[in-house]
Amino acid sequence: MSKKSCMQIPEVSEMPEEEKEQVEKPLGNIIETGSILSDNGEYVVQCMTIIGQIEGHYILSPQNKTTKYEHIIPQLVAVEQDERIDGLLIILNTVGGDVEAGLAIAELMAGMKKPVVSLVLGGGHSIGVPIAVAAKKSFIAKSATMTIHPVRMNGLMLGVPQAFEYFQRMQQRITTFVTEHSDISAERYNQLAMNTNELVMDIGTILDGQDAVDEGLIDSIGNLNDAVSALYRMIRKSEKKKTKKS
Repeated sequence: MSKKSCMQIPEVSEMPEEEKEQVEKPLGNIIETGSILSDNGEYVVQCMTIIGQIEGHYILSPQNKTTKYEHIIPQLVAVEQDERIDGLLIILNTVGGDVEAGLAIAELMAGMKKPVVSLVLGGGHSIGVPIAVAAKKSFIAKSATMTIHPVRMNGLMLGVPQAFEYFQRMQQRITTFVTEHSDISAERYNQLAMNTNELVMDIGTILDGQDAVDEGLIDSIGNLNDAVSALYRMIRKSEKKKTKKS
């Protein structure tokens, strides 16, 4: 048996303090916030994940896989302000969640000057749609899907005209954001949301990867390599603009 095969990888507890910190800090970020700063490539890229259900003003059950908006929002601000970070990659696999929290995340992403690329893997459903299209360039895997449906509410609701008007106004906010940050029209988006012929227990439409691109919601079919390559191109273009100004 060779010496190499006999070598044992030291546990984190056995490492020197400096090495231990280098290992524990990225792992802690992933566990706590689902994000990591990648600085081993050509550029420094912050990778953030939007997974499970987007948690808003109410804490969800521990059994739910959630993305907490109070984690995501400060990270977006930090990425925009940190001169070391060149770009942001958003990975989505979400069933949707709190409408206001999702729109808040989408608005912050859309307002960033730094290059932002999104990649939908698995699913980018419901309020995940505005987050996906908020990036400057969006990708979706061939096997991924996106569900478009109107705003709904769980629990007790008063059946009065004011309640329905509130839902209509909230739906309009979502439709306006999506159409302003993608190539789909408001009329077509509402047609897909109000479709009664596809979902058994609900109204709406499920789009697979290619359909989402054909409808103008997402820019391109792609994988991780495509998303990273596009982000690098955007960073280079941004650097050229800075050089010309200086």
